[in-house]
Amino acid sequence: MAENGLASRLYNGEAGLNIIGRRKLWFSVAGALILVAILSFALRGFQLGIEFAGGNSFQVPASVGTLDDAERQVDAALAAKNTGVEVVTAQKVGGPGGDYYEMRTGQLSAEQANAVKSDVAQRFDINANQISGNQVSEAWGSQVTDRALLGLIIFIALVMVYLILRFEWRMAVAAVSSLFMNLILTAGIYSLVGFEVTPSTIIGFLTILGFALYDVVVVFDKVQENTRGITANNNQTYGEAANLAINQSLMRSLNTSVVALLPVGGLLFIGAGLLGAGTLKDLGLVLFVGMAVAFLTSILVATPLLVLLKNYDPRIQAHNKRVLARRGAVARGEIPAKGAARPAQAGEDADAPLDPEAAALAGAAPKVGARPVGKRPTGARGGRPGGGGNRPGGAKRR
Repeated sequence: MAENGLASRLYNGEAGLNIIGRRKLWFSVAGALILVAILSFALRGFQLGIEFAGGNSFQVPASVGTLDDAERQVDAALAAKNTGVEVVTAQKVGGPGGDYYEMRTGQLSAEQANAVKSDVAQRFDINANQISGNQVSEAWGSQVTDRALLGLIIFIALVMVYLILRFEWRMAVAAVSSLFMNLILTAGIYSLVGFEVTPSTIIGFLTILGFALYDVVVVFDKVQENTRGITANNNQTYGEAANLAINQSLMRSLNTSVVALLPVGGLLFIGAGLLGAGTLKDLGLVLFVGMAVAFLTSILVATPLLVLLKNYDPRIQAHNKRVLARRGAVARGEIPAKGAARPAQAGEDADAPLDPEAAALAGAAPKVGARPVGKRPTGARGGRPGGGGNRPGGAKRR
């Protein structure tokens, strides 16, 4: 029983999961998720880091206490100076001079920043020189965004060219559509949950594009192998061949995704969570979310979308109609299924299998007991045996 389990059948590509047949369901779910993401963009927006929104940051030595204590005292100092802002994010950061807590706030003037720094130093009873502060303009973040968009456009253009040369334009369109959906859903998760968007997040977004493309190419390569010369036979439709390719490459894609997610998960949950390396959180989070979404979109969106586009091809449309028409004729009993036995006629072997193509090409069946037609002896003439050659005994014909 264990040998016929789901895991074994998945590894052998025999699970028979009907991914393509349920493509309307996947498209509906994908459309709903994209709608939710777009509504979140419009209503909630993103929690931008100070690199994009502008603001100030204060670095307090970790020796003052816990992270919560440091955040509480900085908030109190901001309120005491009537700045009208508060701590947006707080994280522990390691540096050459030792660990410190970095608190990021809204935009402050130079006078307000100095006043807050002095107040925080008094609260912790340390020298004001031990607290450093930085001011970041939102102009720097806009430059990063512009460069990221330019890199995205160049990447998509190169991907389109590669996929058209490697496969075909329909596969290129399906793959790029899957990439865009991956970006939208990942960004939607960031907007809904309220994760902070930093330059590391932008770098992570560009990184997951390559991983998502790899997943799609693995599946499309198997689809191309299964559908090569498919119009030459009437055994399966294009969608069925593509669905078989998904089942055959599913475990490979799953294994690749799991192997890739394990180190990223370690980076996120151990490095940022347990060890408190806050600088790893932004990059690890977007990679973990994006890679997980990329696996799902490559299986549930890219290949079903490819089948949808291919079904508009006149050649594939005609082929699919031939396959379905043949199956209908077999179901009605008009033609026997391939390899099935036909009813025996008089003088025929009832156990002999019927080959429909051979039967169509064959002429009239020979009569029972008839000798096979052989090659006439050399020198024979006419239609009689012997053909008028020398008679027995050397008698000559008169």
